[in-house]
Amino acid sequence: MLLSVIIPTCNRNDLLKKCLDALHPSIQNFAIDNYEIIVSDDSKENIAKELVETDYNWVKWISGPKKGPAANRNNGARYANGDWLVFLDDDVLPSTDFLANYHKGINSNHNVKAFEGAIIPDDWDLLKKDLAECPINTNGNCFWTANVAINKELFFLIEGFDDSFHIAAQEDQDIFLRLKEHTKIVFLNYAIVVHPVRTVSFFKSITSIYKKSRNYIKFTKKHIKKGRGNLLNFSISQWEFHTIHMLKNIRSFKIKSAIVNICWIFFGVPLNIYLLAKNEI
Repeated sequence: MLLSVIIPTCNRNDLLKKCLDALHPSIQNFAIDNYEIIVSDDSKENIAKELVETDYNWVKWISGPKKGPAANRNNGARYANGDWLVFLDDDVLPSTDFLANYHKGINSNHNVKAFEGAIIPDDWDLLKKDLAECPINTNGNCFWTANVAINKELFFLIEGFDDSFHIAAQEDQDIFLRLKEHTKIVFLNYAIVVHPVRTVSFFKSITSIYKKSRNYIKFTKKHIKKGRGNLLNFSISQWEFHTIHMLKNIRSFKIKSAIVNICWIFFGVPLNIYLLAKNEI
């Protein structure tokens, strides 16, 4: 069984280098004959090409489609020779037994065609700071694409990621729902990657609401059932979600994060509702 590790990247050579170092055959407790690494480079200048070809001759570099992370993952999958596709973000640090543990999990669950691995933040204390963020998966049922594996045959059967999602949001939840129609998805808590915690600027948090809102509507239109009742339930759930998080942030003295929640309540959620109602969903 060959594992194809697909890493979409875009203008983050410093982080990509650390990720590839952690996947080096001398570091992973897994034979190089049993896995391949594919880096799909979405940067306009293909800046990862020289890095990969100079320092990582055991890694396959390919030029990405320049259409966002979902399309970039699909691009990497098209070049895969493996039976299984392991998707990683370019900023994660896989554990030394990472590939061996996926191999173990796949062999122990013969009827399962998709897995998700654990994602641990590199700094729990920093995560407590205002506007700090990091995808965390310690219990499963998340399917964050920083660390997942999908049987290649099933991946192409369901036509991979929906590349109409142009930003890194909801495209993973979309494929998660579509995969569950075909297979049980198992969480492997021992297939671990460490993900950096980042503090997002207040300005970016506010200005990204419009893009995130439209992206979320793409997801909702695909998966919500038609009807006014569903629109009402959707509206209530959205306001509840952001109100609860606003109150939590206020109690934690995360004032900037609370203001972002308020912007969602008074701008993002109404925009979502308008876009859905306009299309009679």
